[in-house]
Amino acid sequence: MKRRSFIKKGAATASIMGLGISGLNAMAESDITIQQAANSFQLKYAPHLGMFKNTAGDDPIDQLNFMADQGFTAFEDNGMKNKSVALQEKMAKTMADRNMTMGVFVAHKIYWKEATLTTGKEESRKEFLEQIEESVAVAKRVNAKWMTVVPGHLDLKLDIGFQTANVVETLKYASDILEKNELIMVLEPLNFYNHPGLFLTKIPQAFEVCKAVNSSSCKILFDIYHQQIEEGNLIPNMKMAWEEIAYFQIGDNPGRKEPTTGEINYKNIFKYIHSRDYKGILGMEHGNSKKGKEGEVAVIEAYKQSDSF
Repeated sequence: MKRRSFIKKGAATASIMGLGISGLNAMAESDITIQQAANSFQLKYAPHLGMFKNTAGDDPIDQLNFMADQGFTAFEDNGMKNKSVALQEKMAKTMADRNMTMGVFVAHKIYWKEATLTTGKEESRKEFLEQIEESVAVAKRVNAKWMTVVPGHLDLKLDIGFQTANVVETLKYASDILEKNELIMVLEPLNFYNHPGLFLTKIPQAFEVCKAVNSSSCKILFDIYHQQIEEGNLIPNMKMAWEEIAYFQIGDNPGRKEPTTGEINYKNIFKYIHSRDYKGILGMEHGNSKKGKEGEVAVIEAYKQSDSF
């Protein structure tokens, strides 16, 4: 939303509500405070659609422009693959015009309760690789470099060693596809509490899989929220797995809301990530702790605070 249209809309509303000049001044001052945050972040935090819809409106393009106006230099969209080609292209152009980097989107159908890649079955491997091929086209269309992969549910009839070998073999095939296109799939370990029964849960396990695949196109998505629940030890695990980490996602615990709302010391975590000269994206994969515009302002303020290391 452009600042001029925001003030114009505010003026009309104030007139109707009888707020007068003092009300308008307060609105303008609030808007100026937000605008001053632009371009101040030290890391590439990436909001998603819906995070600022109460302020920016429902249109994805307006939301992207609002994010850029607040200083966010990246964007992620798990559901990008399911959008129309026309909208993908329009969003890609907006991001390019606003110097925003496209983050992850989900590359394939995730089976939350059914064993697929862990089984080694040819039909599951074939379906997965076909979807990776489709995602290459999407990535090129929206100028994405990374795509999220979740290997799915455990096969309770197979030893974990056999399951790991099956997953690694399939990811090698996928890496062959992605390497040719200079793209990266990022494997996301998920916590047992929200997603019980999944194969990939911990950073050391993801590190082991990536080492076995041995490809520049197979790396780790370190979701800080999931790992706080699953195993904690966040910064030491980042240090140990650093060479295989290509992407981060954010969410405080408990609640999976913005930083400062839970137990995770995000200021220290962001400081560590920045100290490693990380140039990648940190996806804001969380909800807002408060409803409406107040909650959206709170998200921006939380990132300003946590980024002030």
